[in-house]
Amino acid sequence: MKKAVFSPIILAFLVMVILVVIPNKWIESMIPKSRVTQAATELNPFMFQGKYVQQKMLEDQQFLPIYGSSELARLDRFHPANYFKETGENFTPFLIGRGGTESLIHLLNFSEHTSKLKGKKIVFVLSPQWFQPNGTDESHFVPNYSSLQGYDFAFNKRIDPTIKRKAIHRLLKFSPIKNDPLLSIMYKAEITDNLWTKRKAALVRPIAFAYRELMVKKDLYYTLVGGIPHKREFSSKVRNKTWEELADQANHYGKRRSTNNQFYVTNGQYNKIRKMVPSLKDKKSGASYGKSPEYNDFQLVLDLLKQSGAEPLFISVPVNGKWYDYTGFPKEGRTAYYDRIKKQIESEGFQIADFSNHEYDPYFMKDTIHIGWKGWVYTDKVIKDFYEGKKIDVEVVRAR
Repeated sequence: MKKAVFSPIILAFLVMVILVVIPNKWIESMIPKSRVTQAATELNPFMFQGKYVQQKMLEDQQFLPIYGSSELARLDRFHPANYFKETGENFTPFLIGRGGTESLIHLLNFSEHTSKLKGKKIVFVLSPQWFQPNGTDESHFVPNYSSLQGYDFAFNKRIDPTIKRKAIHRLLKFSPIKNDPLLSIMYKAEITDNLWTKRKAALVRPIAFAYRELMVKKDLYYTLVGGIPHKREFSSKVRNKTWEELADQANHYGKRRSTNNQFYVTNGQYNKIRKMVPSLKDKKSGASYGKSPEYNDFQLVLDLLKQSGAEPLFISVPVNGKWYDYTGFPKEGRTAYYDRIKKQIESEGFQIADFSNHEYDPYFMKDTIHIGWKGWVYTDKVIKDFYEGKKIDVEVVRAR
């Protein structure tokens, strides 16, 4: 009887030991070479929160990383990942981000790969909604936080100490870090002169290092298994078209899908909020994206990218002007964000494609906050110019 009970437990323990002791290089040798290409549009959280796939991606000049948040998952025919595959460009967009992936999460991700970013072209899509008066919160940070990246950040000696200390002060405000007894003490030791804190950190470092190594192995196993392909929409109709023709096509495409409301929102999305719409009128009076802790968090991203020698292009996405007017969100509260973020980026010598003058452009947005069909056409244009080393011009696309 005891044998029957304990045999599965013993077997499970032995399997776990074997999985742990297998050398990482053996696991890596079993990962298909196609895994990185497959992961480019999977939008798999295991990839975002790991390191192996992104490291291999950054080493390969075939890939152009695009960082952002929930807009990346809207894979219609004009989306960069679909458009550039359909037109046969010699680069492959690699999507990194999902809903709630804001500046601090991107900071931890970038810090994981500082040695691979030098001279690397990347695209970074900004959302005004990140810049709430109180900044990012637990509901956005926790689901996107990576323990592996958090621990690697603690052991990372390549990051400028000033950037690292500022980041730690912010990161310690969030529960996954402040409630982690190993990580929190190591973080605190980086920002204090207290000798007892530093001694405790020295004592826990070997344990933390071993735990990190387990997470590295876990990441390799997840990579070996792979993810689930994301639904995509391809269309040969985008081939051999001028940008003006594409923008016109996007206009017609969006118009057919946004017939039940005055806000140019897709029918399906509007149906989800239809009952709430009357109660939302003028509810945002006095709101603004002009002041937020997110600007300081974003500055850390800029500082780290500059230190790493990356070559980013930032995409400044507008809001849906008609919807924001309806909810009473003041125009000046939006303009304050557009002006501030543009100045912040350009002051660091980075490029920005500023689409803030498209707030009222029909079908530039797909719903109340996410970039849509025509917005992707404009984005495709500036991405192609950026990749080819041309001057960024956001005003060349004109739909009929």
